[in-house]
Amino acid sequence: MSNLVMRRPGLNISTPSASGLVLIASLAVLAAMPGVASEYWLSAVLTPFLILSLAGLGLNLLTGYAGQLSLGSAAFMAIGAYATYNFAVRLPGLSLLVDLALGGLSTAAIATLFGLPSLRIKGFYLIASTLVAQFFVEWLLTKVSWFSNDDTSGVLSAPRLSIFGWSIATPVSRYQFVLGVVAVLFAVAASLVRSELGRRWMAVRDMDTAAAVIGIPIGRTKLLAFAVSSFVIGIAGALWAFAYLGTVEPHGFDLNLSFQVLFIIIIGGMGSISGNFYGAAFIVLLPIALSHAAGALAAIGVDVGQLQNLQKILFGVLIIVFLIKEPDGLARLVQIARQRLRNWPLRA
Repeated sequence: MSNLVMRRPGLNISTPSASGLVLIASLAVLAAMPGVASEYWLSAVLTPFLILSLAGLGLNLLTGYAGQLSLGSAAFMAIGAYATYNFAVRLPGLSLLVDLALGGLSTAAIATLFGLPSLRIKGFYLIASTLVAQFFVEWLLTKVSWFSNDDTSGVLSAPRLSIFGWSIATPVSRYQFVLGVVAVLFAVAASLVRSELGRRWMAVRDMDTAAAVIGIPIGRTKLLAFAVSSFVIGIAGALWAFAYLGTVEPHGFDLNLSFQVLFIIIIGGMGSISGNFYGAAFIVLLPIALSHAAGALAAIGVDVGQLQNLQKILFGVLIIVFLIKEPDGLARLVQIARQRLRNWPLRA
């Protein structure tokens, strides 16, 4: 079956060792950050960067590897956040890690239901189907106060976070907790895409008719992609609500957040594990770079109030450029740069 998986030109999925080394090196650098970064950078930049990377990973498993399109990422993040909150509040004896796992499983179960149309439809029609989840979940969490423990506003306030007596209350501890969860899920995902299931996903993505001919169960494979993807996205939503924001309401998981997650995998590279880090770094750092460049932009006639519009324009232009010129995103550009550096002494 591995011969049938048609890999896209450019990004070499068949060489996991190189990407694994990059992933390990990236995680090692991130682990050292509390010793050099300020609390502001840990809480306002690096923590959301890690969580968005995780959300991008979840969508990448579904879209980049299994070829199923979705615009419901923010809705599934909301389900993960509210499910984890309810397990923590209504079953206080459970460990935080168990709450997260149950929240992820709840998200996987619900997302699988929204993934059922993928058995019959694909492409734009599947996007429209997942878009229903985006609006329905936001409406449901707003109208039914039970999900927010009978708070009529629907706002969640993070419960006390602790694991085995370790209090997760400071920017450093929250960052370290998020990093630990992200590291585990990225390692599992990297192993999963090299497994039999990962090869089935890629076969369905590249040529589902041929995959069916050789005996791959297309429907089951697609639904497993929705389930695994949404499990990861649900955990990312819980971390977004509790480890980053601290308080969140349903409108915080709106369509803009779904587009952000989609931009991460387009810019970072679809079908790439490390590309989720690159895409999330771009999404998080671009607004910071624009704010620091506000003075220079004002000198050429760009008003400070237009920075947000400029950010959207840049995102749109870059997405068009990547889709046309480099569909494999920043991950491919980093791979090319690494190859050139490796060959540079030989050319010299």
